[in-house]
Amino acid sequence: MRKLLVRSRRGARFALPAMLAMAGGLTMVQATGSSAASAQRAAAPTVEEARKFTDDAEKQLLDLWIKAGRAQWVQETFITDDTEQIAADANAEQASATAELAAQARRFDGMQLPPDIARKLMLIKFSVDIPAPRDRALSNELAQINAELDADYGKGKWCPDGPSARCLNIDQITDTLANSRDPHELLEAWEGWHAISPPMRPKYARMVELANQGARDAGFADVGDMWRSHYDMTPAEFSAQMDHLWDQVKPLYVSLHAYVRWKLQEKYGKALVPDDGAIPAQLLGNLWAQDWTNIYPLVAPKDADPGYDLGAILKQRNTSAVDMVHYAERFFTSLGFAPLPQTFWERSMFTRPRDRDVVCHASAWDIDFKDDLRVKVCLEQTADDFTTIHHELGHNFYQRAYKNQPPLFANGANDGFHEAIGDTIALSVTPDYLKQVGLLDTVPPPSADIGLLMKRALDKVAFLPFGLMIDKWRWEVFSGQIKPADYNKSWWEMKREYQGVAPPNERSEADFDPGAKYHVASNVPYMRYFIAAVLQYQFHRALCKEAGYTGPLDRCSIYNNKAAGAKLNQMLEMGESKPWQDELEVITGQREMDASAILDYYAPLKKWLDDQNKGHHVGW
Repeated sequence: MRKLLVRSRRGARFALPAMLAMAGGLTMVQATGSSAASAQRAAAPTVEEARKFTDDAEKQLLDLWIKAGRAQWVQETFITDDTEQIAADANAEQASATAELAAQARRFDGMQLPPDIARKLMLIKFSVDIPAPRDRALSNELAQINAELDADYGKGKWCPDGPSARCLNIDQITDTLANSRDPHELLEAWEGWHAISPPMRPKYARMVELANQGARDAGFADVGDMWRSHYDMTPAEFSAQMDHLWDQVKPLYVSLHAYVRWKLQEKYGKALVPDDGAIPAQLLGNLWAQDWTNIYPLVAPKDADPGYDLGAILKQRNTSAVDMVHYAERFFTSLGFAPLPQTFWERSMFTRPRDRDVVCHASAWDIDFKDDLRVKVCLEQTADDFTTIHHELGHNFYQRAYKNQPPLFANGANDGFHEAIGDTIALSVTPDYLKQVGLLDTVPPPSADIGLLMKRALDKVAFLPFGLMIDKWRWEVFSGQIKPADYNKSWWEMKREYQGVAPPNERSEADFDPGAKYHVASNVPYMRYFIAAVLQYQFHRALCKEAGYTGPLDRCSIYNNKAAGAKLNQMLEMGESKPWQDELEVITGQREMDASAILDYYAPLKKWLDDQNKGHHVGW
């Protein structure tokens, strides 16, 4: 699930020292330079120098990644001015070193190198999401801005009756969007949360300038160009691949959108929901209209009740947050993976603390790139959070699977793989799985499948265009195609184009609605979530086949299947050592991302939706 973030070295503020004194291929960065350094740059480099460079770089980077990880963990779990500064300082040091290493790595461009060295040189350039300028003062400024943007989001609150009265945090506002059916209350809550982001706007615009300078220093046209280059294909090829995947799934989304629109019109009337236009964002049960599961009661198929409410079951059994994590851990041990280390249980954050501000956005952490695995979540007794923790542990088990890879290869095959693994496991949280672990007494009959597919589609299918447009917007921001004066206008134009979603009221450039989304405020690339939304079904289909399953894809769970677990681990332990196409082939037998598994999974629902939509407008 795109709202769940794996926090690794590519995390938004993990950046790397401005001055490096490393043996071999690395030179001391001096303000004025030196004749020796100039001579070394002028000399034709050798393969051995390239190997020495990458070996020394990995040692330096690993140390900085660990220090930055610890600083950011403290900052996100204990937000104060001091922890913000500590995280900013660690980020600045990491960012400056990464910028210098990326620039130095260009010395080896065009050489014929062993594949592992060539890949490490490439990955050095992608060691941070937001590249810092080589100028130390600008790098420090960027680090400070990024820490402030992250903290602005984490501290965000809505105070309906003024700052001296009771204020609501994002969890409470989210509950209102999820549960209220009062249009006025929904509008107020939506506006309240989006009021946190206008102060971010000038900081964000300056961040774009500084990060683009860092990207240019590393040899890229801009940050968007850098992000698209990180997929073992050209930026143009990558963009075309994403558009192709969207073209594959768009008909399914359009059918879902049409059905949801006329069902919401039945609830709220034509004055609020048009026959043939975009759906007002505040009516879809989610602050960003990215996940529509909370409006399931309004759109549920007739006579499709699955016969159980997992959230109610968890509450009835008084299932604690730690209990929920144990359920998720047992899923992985049933596949043949070893249990999590004791430090995971001692160092993770499972619930929202009562005594301090934290960034409650769920994330999985690998602090030392070996065994110091953690999650940062604020779990409640809900079906969504039960699925969330299965997803987060997917990250942790992936992190541990590749721990024996060299540091530069200790990551997912691409960033979409990491998210896809967590979501692949979440697809196996089926009624059959819930029965096997004792949370259900009986598995609902096939007649309930349309309801279950609808509920999942409101999450997964509804998300697809949102997952695509976030970075399409940022690519144009970084390229300069979208100017700061048009940030909000272009944001809503893209939401309408891809999602068919409209703002609930008149918005202007006094607003900065993109900043009300965590991943924008925290500068986390988002196309990984769109990729994951596709790959998870591709993985799920392949693992179900490996497990010997032959029934409907939506009913498959790989729980307790060692053959599927072995196939999964075979890919996980490769980390980022090979191009993602090679690793995709290991688990699926295919070398291209393919959304056809989504269409297979939801085929019964698509037919049902098309029948229901007869006589109603489709599209917007």
